[in-house]
Amino acid sequence: MSRSRPTITRKRVGIVGAAVGVAAAGLATAFAVERALVRRSVNAPGDPHREEEFGDPPFDEELTVTAADGTELHVEIVEPVGGPNERPTIVFVHGFALDMGTFYFQRKALTERGDDRMVFYDQPGHGRSSKLKSGDYDIAALGQSLAAVLDKTVPEGHIILVGHSMGGMTIMAFAEQYPEWFGRRVTGVVLISTSAGLIDKTKIGIPTLVARASAPWFPVWNAAARLGGPAINKARVATSDLAWLLTRRYGFGEDKPSASLVTFVEHMNSKTSVETLTKYLHTLYTHNRFPALSALRGVPVLVIVGTKDYLTPVTHSEEILRHLPEATLVKIDNSGHVVMLEKADEVNAAILPFLEKIT
Repeated sequence: MSRSRPTITRKRVGIVGAAVGVAAAGLATAFAVERALVRRSVNAPGDPHREEEFGDPPFDEELTVTAADGTELHVEIVEPVGGPNERPTIVFVHGFALDMGTFYFQRKALTERGDDRMVFYDQPGHGRSSKLKSGDYDIAALGQSLAAVLDKTVPEGHIILVGHSMGGMTIMAFAEQYPEWFGRRVTGVVLISTSAGLIDKTKIGIPTLVARASAPWFPVWNAAARLGGPAINKARVATSDLAWLLTRRYGFGEDKPSASLVTFVEHMNSKTSVETLTKYLHTLYTHNRFPALSALRGVPVLVIVGTKDYLTPVTHSEEILRHLPEATLVKIDNSGHVVMLEKADEVNAAILPFLEKIT
């Protein structure tokens, strides 16, 4: 009997994966017509970003950094136009299911200005970085990945860290492990649409009741991804109608956001494998780093959040301010979780003066 149990488990997990795909396909059919109508606006005159190519922006150096867990991290560096200067290096850390493209408009604005050295990298399992070879992803390990990037790309000089969503959590994990960096090397922090530990109140946008019920199933989802990842990924492609609408619903605050931007974000989402997504679930669910914020005291901190962020609501940012009362909080009206894309001009208008003030 004991020899047949693994086979039975695999069959059950396979059924779970198949059921997920079938259910998603059914929902996608219901949404297909609406999505088709919405996508007509991609090239419509009313879309402010219809001419934006969202291609790979230029960089001066491309390299691979190996993290402590063996993950190979894709890194791009943009140098200031006039050559090395005394300004801090700005290091950008993106969020869950995205990649360095998250900061497309901030990178564009700062590159055009030409004064700053910038470092961008794809988090483990995201973008062009490699996947974790075994085990679940852990935010503490992401803090170590950030440390590896900093050691390699900014061996000396001051640093400003900019993190969005899980990227902000990564900065907190880094602060928890390397508090001595803050004030000495890290002289400024920008936290965008992130949380220090209230994720269990929203569960990454899943309705609270559903999320609480789903918590015990995280190991099953993980096993399903390992055994049936390719099949589930195919189902995701087939159900991209639903994915596009969910991206619009949970990523943006405007009733009619730029369809081009929604597609850009959906493209980043779709490049992240189901296996990677499920391996992050537990660490996001249990994230609690309010004590780590103490390392940021005395360091200038800018917190930015959209007023219609359903994933990390305004209350999450306000809670960060309760622990860091000297930080500056900027609320961007009528914007969702990807505020730095949806309201790029307003976010840049907050970040650029902050950078000038602390450099």
